[in-house]
Amino acid sequence: MTTTLRKGGQMAAEIAEQPAQWRTLLAEAGPELDAVATQIRAYEPHTVLLVARGTSDHAALYAKYLVEIRLGKAAGLVSPSTMTAYGARPDFRGVLMLGVSQSGGSPDLVRSLEVARGCGALTVAVTNNPGSDLARAAAAHVDVLAGPERAVAATKSYTAQLLALYLLLDRVRGGTGADAAALPDLADTLLERGGEIAALAERYRFAQRMVTTGRGYSYPTAREAALKLMETAYVSAQAFSAADLLHGPLAMIDPQVPVLAVVAEGIGGEAMAPVLPRLAERGADVCVVGSPAAGAQVALPAGAPEELSPLLEILPFQLLALHVAVARGGDPDAPRGLAKVTETL
Repeated sequence: MTTTLRKGGQMAAEIAEQPAQWRTLLAEAGPELDAVATQIRAYEPHTVLLVARGTSDHAALYAKYLVEIRLGKAAGLVSPSTMTAYGARPDFRGVLMLGVSQSGGSPDLVRSLEVARGCGALTVAVTNNPGSDLARAAAAHVDVLAGPERAVAATKSYTAQLLALYLLLDRVRGGTGADAAALPDLADTLLERGGEIAALAERYRFAQRMVTTGRGYSYPTAREAALKLMETAYVSAQAFSAADLLHGPLAMIDPQVPVLAVVAEGIGGEAMAPVLPRLAERGADVCVVGSPAAGAQVALPAGAPEELSPLLEILPFQLLALHVAVARGGDPDAPRGLAKVTETL
């Protein structure tokens, strides 16, 4: 992907780095992933809990789908405040807790892993910083190998988390991660169409509200897309599971509220079938990212299984957030009032 942007140049560069970063992770992370997967299998957890904040929370949600569907284990997202603010000390024996963080520096995540480890859990940190406090607090660590990420809006660290979590959990179930081998080439193909996304951004230049939606593995994509639009372009973007959207939130949809729908190949995409006609009934301005069979305005390249589609789905949304922000006169490299590390306690 090439760009002549001045504003947002750092974000654009890091979006473009993702295929190369995935190749690095696929080539170099194997021994560490094997060691951590062996440790998890020996522990034999009955439940997997995930703790994260912000963008990393969407990577954790993706992992929740993987755990429940591919490992067949109960999984949940932790509320850190139960331990950090309320002082709860649950019985975590037999629990695997995964802490997911780009920086590994969020104090509430560190404290959550410390408490969980002290209460019997096997704790694993998944970060882009092996020297971080979170990595030190955990019994084991997975480095996502994204390299330095300087833009405030996380892009390459997010997809690195997705890929690292997939590779780790696939190894836990005895796989090798071979299905991910084609991803970097597919991403290259998709990013070469960046001009299409830049043109699409003009359509949303003056939008004040937007809705993103998806189901299954694509629901984390919808949530991350909304966050990127909010933090870079200052659009009031709300993310809904399509199942929830068809209930009360459907009432707010009208021609003035654009809807970005993720409709990938597979079961999650098939579950979106009742949604698009209902949105059409409301006169919604709908843009579909995903399967050409679903009439996608932004078609994803074929070749990735459904559980890996989120790595490709998010790329057009990263570019869209970048270009909408610049079109509105902003600079996504310097979003108002935001810092790289979340300091929530």
